[in-house]
Amino acid sequence: MHDGPNFLQNLALVLCVAAVTTVVSRRVRLPVVFGYLVAGMIVGPFTPLPLFADAEMVRALSELGVVLLMYSLGLEFRLGRVLQIGATAGVAALAETSLMFGLGYAIAALFGWSDVERLFTGAIVAISSTTIIARTFTEQGVKGRLRETVFGILIVEDLIAILLIAVLSTIVTGGGVSGRGLALTGIRLATFLVALIAIGRVALPWLVRRVVALGSDETTVVLSVGLSFAAALLALAFGYSVALGAFIVGSLVAESGEGERIAHLIAPVRDIFVAIFFVSVGMLIEPRVVAEHWAAILGLSVVVIVGKFVAVSIGAFLTGNGLRLSVQAGMSLAQIGEFSFIIAGVALAGGATRPFLYPVAIAVSALTTLTTPLLVKRGPHFAQRVDRSLPEALQTFVSLYATWFDGLRRSRPAARPGLRRAAWLILGDVALLGGLMIAAAAEMNRLAPLIEGWFSWQAPAGRYAVLVLALGAATPFVAGLVRMTRFVATELALRAMPGPERHRLDRAAAPRIAFVATLQYGLLLACAIPLLALLQPMAPRLPVAGAFGLMAIGAAVAVWRSATALYGHARAGAEVIVMALMQKSTSNSTEEELAVTMDHVAAMLPGLGDPESVRLVAGDPGVGRSLGELDLRGETGATVLAILRRSADGAESITPRGSERLREGDVLALAGTEDAIVLARQALVRRGQPQGDPDAASAGGAGAL
Repeated sequence: MHDGPNFLQNLALVLCVAAVTTVVSRRVRLPVVFGYLVAGMIVGPFTPLPLFADAEMVRALSELGVVLLMYSLGLEFRLGRVLQIGATAGVAALAETSLMFGLGYAIAALFGWSDVERLFTGAIVAISSTTIIARTFTEQGVKGRLRETVFGILIVEDLIAILLIAVLSTIVTGGGVSGRGLALTGIRLATFLVALIAIGRVALPWLVRRVVALGSDETTVVLSVGLSFAAALLALAFGYSVALGAFIVGSLVAESGEGERIAHLIAPVRDIFVAIFFVSVGMLIEPRVVAEHWAAILGLSVVVIVGKFVAVSIGAFLTGNGLRLSVQAGMSLAQIGEFSFIIAGVALAGGATRPFLYPVAIAVSALTTLTTPLLVKRGPHFAQRVDRSLPEALQTFVSLYATWFDGLRRSRPAARPGLRRAAWLILGDVALLGGLMIAAAAEMNRLAPLIEGWFSWQAPAGRYAVLVLALGAATPFVAGLVRMTRFVATELALRAMPGPERHRLDRAAAPRIAFVATLQYGLLLACAIPLLALLQPMAPRLPVAGAFGLMAIGAAVAVWRSATALYGHARAGAEVIVMALMQKSTSNSTEEELAVTMDHVAAMLPGLGDPESVRLVAGDPGVGRSLGELDLRGETGATVLAILRRSADGAESITPRGSERLREGDVLALAGTEDAIVLARQALVRRGQPQGDPDAASAGGAGAL
């Protein structure tokens, strides 16, 4: 226990040094987090400066920062919203963490680290930092759907981290990994969460409303901070992260409707302790280890930034978040943090790895922490560049893919037990395949010599024989996965757009085929990546990498072929739209008449994202600017399907290319999600229009087909 003067001395030293370094960071236009890390290095034990803070005391205070930050984050997300986001974010998070685990394992193998060190390295780089992202988003004012998507993925990542810590702790103690132990760990975690949510949802909102009704901000702050610490202590008592307990209770308190007010009240207290958290990270940076293992630190940092960007972007896009938001989410999650420290600490405490792994993890976290603010800030611009670099067929595909998911979210179908049954069968096939892989690897050294003895074969023929037998046994489960993922993808596609009628032309065939192919390959990759990550420690790297490469190539080819067919369908649809607008669009036609025309077109051309029209008038911001200058698809995610222009010579159809400059009187046929339409309208037509204006119901986005 620290005495009073010593505690005060350390706290004053940490905060005063942090104040100076953050002021300097602001002056030289560097992130505030950089100043905190430098402050930690100054007062830490590894820098020869006459300023030393008690590392144990600072670390204890930093835990309070994590608790308060996660609690305030939970206040922004009501429980129902968390569950809604997590349903889709879970698929992206599972695929992303599995891929990062495999990449981390492979990089550690290149440096010649031991098998256990490879396992821990994979786990260290798999989990992003909620604390760092929350701080960066707060500084840069990131809100809306991007914030929801990123934190939905982070919530699932944190749950995966808890399971990883449980498994790796068992390995460190020599207990080995068993399916039964893993299942029990998952059941214990689920039981804890259900019990905490069930009890808290009944009591906490009522309690918070009663306390807030007293009208005392002081009492409200004391209650809020007390609840966050109590939840963290409860989670810690059950062997879980303090961050998990604090976040769940924050979400439960948000159910009271007072979340925004409470978050504002506790913000000053939170910011002080969050600053101490980042200072504590800087205190752990050891320059000698960084210099000695600089290649590993640089290599792992590149893997974290590039790997997480690619994995999260693809996963977020496949779950219907649109290209722009997906790229920004990928750039936001490209770092590691507090859970990585915990995982490295488990390895160090158990003596399972050499001491260098912990400071290496800290250095990688510090480096990726410094890049996170820049990546988040440059996210929108980079998303635009990605969109511009895509071929036209893929540009059309990525724009319409988000609209199909938008239609899927809006649909309210009756319960389909067949879909739920298919989902359980997919999970069962994945579990059986994982068990088969573990069994084959565990029995390889016993079965291979036995087979070689039976047939008088030379090594390693027996190992290949075991591998062939395992592949043969896996064939039924793989076939089941292919069949069930196809069924699920088809069912979801039929919910997003109408199915074909007997003896009638299927006008939605091309969009539906593209949607089904993308969904199926996305589901297969989400199932295969965890299995390949599980197989990597047990099999040679080349076959595992080859299998993943073949799957990725197959998915890319299927999506490209579907996108090409969809592009032709969209161009033909654009011609139909132009013909319809030529018949109805005159200088005297009303916006209601144009809207009715577009409704008829949408019924004729399902799968084109509910096309709508907007007419440009004098003074609109879109008049006089080219589609390339507006870059509405990169900015909003919407697409211009067609442009109709009337002149003295009559009406003509204008191909929506980037160089085309918009004029007064142009009628644009647009497609996109509801969010994309709203954003595109702000860029195309006069701002400040009343909500009831007919134009407000029609919106646009741009980007050439």
